[in-house]
Amino acid sequence: MKFRIGLLTVLFPFAGVWFNQPAAQPNFAAVPGVVVAHSPAASGIYLGSPSIAILPGGDYVASHDFFGPSSSENVKATSRIFRSSDKGKHWKQVADIKGAFWSKLFVHRGVLYLIGKDKHYGNQVIRKSLDKGDTWTEPADSNSGLLFRGRYHGGAMPVLEYKDRLWWGAEDAGGANKEWGKRFGAMMISAPADADLLKAASWTKTNVLWFDSTYLNGNFNGWLEGNAVLGPNDTLWDVLRVDDRSSFDQKAALVRISHDGTTASFDTTNGFIPFPGGSTKFAILYDPKSRLYWTLANYIPEGEKAKAPDYPEKRWKRRSSMIRNTLALCSSPDLRHWNVNKIVLQSENMAKTGFQYVDWQMEGKDIIFLSRTAFDDGLGGADNSHNSNFITFHRVKNFRKNSRHILVSVKK
Repeated sequence: MKFRIGLLTVLFPFAGVWFNQPAAQPNFAAVPGVVVAHSPAASGIYLGSPSIAILPGGDYVASHDFFGPSSSENVKATSRIFRSSDKGKHWKQVADIKGAFWSKLFVHRGVLYLIGKDKHYGNQVIRKSLDKGDTWTEPADSNSGLLFRGRYHGGAMPVLEYKDRLWWGAEDAGGANKEWGKRFGAMMISAPADADLLKAASWTKTNVLWFDSTYLNGNFNGWLEGNAVLGPNDTLWDVLRVDDRSSFDQKAALVRISHDGTTASFDTTNGFIPFPGGSTKFAILYDPKSRLYWTLANYIPEGEKAKAPDYPEKRWKRRSSMIRNTLALCSSPDLRHWNVNKIVLQSENMAKTGFQYVDWQMEGKDIIFLSRTAFDDGLGGADNSHNSNFITFHRVKNFRKNSRHILVSVKK
């Protein structure tokens, strides 16, 4: 018996006669957007942490990492860098980086950076590139990008410049309770905007706000993937995803950050807010033209809640954080009251489809975004909605004008 894959043939004997059986071929025809990267579920390697930035010359640069049982995420994770010179229509891989995970691309004063971890629950590191992402510095020590040793968590979260400092949300993953979610402590790191960002001495950490089992009447299961956001009246916030096991009513948490970058505090009375898509990762950016905060998030329509899939994995059974088949564009005038403006992507296949972990930028009248996408690929599809097999690029045209019709209002 012979096995060959790809464009070749698989031969099977039957009754002493050999028959040609064509190998399964990938089929991306129905995949929404532009496919940047693909990894079939059978590989045991999934694609995560999409990140996108716009270079000074107008090129787009994108990144993602690899996770899953056959990946190296727990030892020395790998990230890939891609670049597009035609507004996202075509992408070229330009770099492979060892020791980069849960990372965010950003441009600061004309220089491209990648900030994140070196592995799953790894050290906090940063790299820079002077050639549009082709080559990168190596965070070997405290003078070259190794910022904090320890066990950290995070995502491709926005980097905010405010008060001549750069701000970035992260979580300490070294909590006493080692369960997912409960081990995360909310925190933020920051550095002077004119400092050498590769030097650990440039960076400051706030205190850590650890898991509290009494929050949300005992249904709180953790907060993570915080956004650094400048709120009304010069207030600085870490806006976090919230894992609430009580219902499918999604929430976010507002953690106050002091202007000197040393103190994080939480108001237990008013700190949790209704937030469409709050149980999965979301990125918030402020738009001065519309004077609104915007996000792309996994909003759960009312009719979808009753159809929540029963996953075979016990830890994912009927959790709102596993419903990722709808991506909505949402806005807020004040960070506390959110409207669902537009459904951007949606699929009926809740169990094996996900448009998630979206990272995005505003470009003129449009939004461009990168999605960690679980979708049918002609090879059996994704492992599940979480274990994504694609990274895809998308554009929302004229988002301010075409997002005025409010579908749902999510308010207290």
